[in-house]
Amino acid sequence: MKDNIKITTTQSSRLSSVDFNNLSFGNIFSDHMLICNFKNSSWEIPQIVPYQPITLDPSSKIFHYGQSIFEGLKAYKDVDDNIFLFRPKDNAQRLNISAKRLAIPEIPEEFFLEGLKKLLAVDKDWIPNSPGSSLYIRPFIFASGQGFHASPADEYKFIIATSPSGSYFSGKVKVLIEETFSRSANGGVGFAKAGGNYAGQFFPTQLALKKGYDQVIWTDDTSHEYIEEAGAMNIFVRIKDTLITVPTNDRILDGITRKSILKIAEEEGISVEIRKISVSELVASSKAGTLREMFGAGTAAVVSPISTFGFRGIDYHIPEFDNTYADLLKNRITAIQTNKVEDNYGWRVKI
Repeated sequence: MKDNIKITTTQSSRLSSVDFNNLSFGNIFSDHMLICNFKNSSWEIPQIVPYQPITLDPSSKIFHYGQSIFEGLKAYKDVDDNIFLFRPKDNAQRLNISAKRLAIPEIPEEFFLEGLKKLLAVDKDWIPNSPGSSLYIRPFIFASGQGFHASPADEYKFIIATSPSGSYFSGKVKVLIEETFSRSANGGVGFAKAGGNYAGQFFPTQLALKKGYDQVIWTDDTSHEYIEEAGAMNIFVRIKDTLITVPTNDRILDGITRKSILKIAEEEGISVEIRKISVSELVASSKAGTLREMFGAGTAAVVSPISTFGFRGIDYHIPEFDNTYADLLKNRITAIQTNKVEDNYGWRVKI
C-alpha cells in the first residue's frame, strides 16, 4: 500500500517563516497532510497533499451528529536527525476502538502506520530537535457524508495533520476538583477519543479558570466521590512512597503514556496500586502530610506535575522536593522517545 500513496508536494513551503526556537503548542502547521476518503463502503488509498482547507456541505453529518474521533502522538529527532515515533501502533489500535464505539468504519492499520511514515518522510524538516519540542501528530476521522437523518454517515474522511510544537504546559498546574459537571458516564464514550468529550469539558474548565485554576480534576458521574482524570490526562497520586492511579473503565481513557508509566514504575521498583482514589482520601492524606505528589499524564504534556488542588473553597498545596517520581518517569519516557537510551520495550519506532 505504501508504494501506492500518491504524493503531491507544495509549491511554496512555509518552513522558513517558522521560529523553531519559540514554538507554542499546536498553532503552526506543517506543509503537508495525509487524507483518505471512505466512500462506497470502503476506504480509498490515502494521498499526501499540501496542507489546505477542507470543503464540506452544510448537511455533512459531522456538523449535526458529532461523529468525530482523533488521536495524538509525536515524532522526535535525535542528535543525528534520526526520526522516531513512540508506540504508534497503540494509537492506531485506539483510534479504531474509538471508531467502533461511534459507528465509524475502522481505518486499516496499514493506512495509519504506513501513511504516517510517508508523511513524516515528506515533512521531515518540520520535526524540531530542540529540548522539549517535537512534531505533534493529529490523526482524526469525521463524518463527511450528507443528510439530516439521525444515522451514521455513509462517507468519512481520515486526515493526519502535524504541528511543530513546544511544551504543552510550562511548570506545575493548579487544579480544581469538579463536583457538579461530569466528563463522562457509565456506558458512554469516555474511553473513546471522541471530539464531543472534549467539547463538554470546556465550560467547566472555563469556570475553573475564572477561579484561578489551570484545570479541573474530574470525579465519577454518580457520587462525585472518586477522582478520575486530570483535565484531558490520566491522573497519578503518590501517597507516601506508593504511586496510585485509577483503573480504566467506560469513563476513562486508556492512555498510552499511562501504560508506559506503569511499566517503567514497575521496573524502577516503585510500589504501584491501580484502584479508586476518593476525594476524602486525597484531602486526608494532604492534611496528614503523606500526599507527596500528584501529576497528570498524557501525550501532549507527557507528565504534568500538580502543585495545588482546590476542593470546596480550600486549596491544598503539595510540597516541593527533589527526585520526584514525576521527574523520574518523565525523564525515562522522554529519553526513550528521543533515542537517548536503549528501548527495552520495543516502543520506539524508527522512520
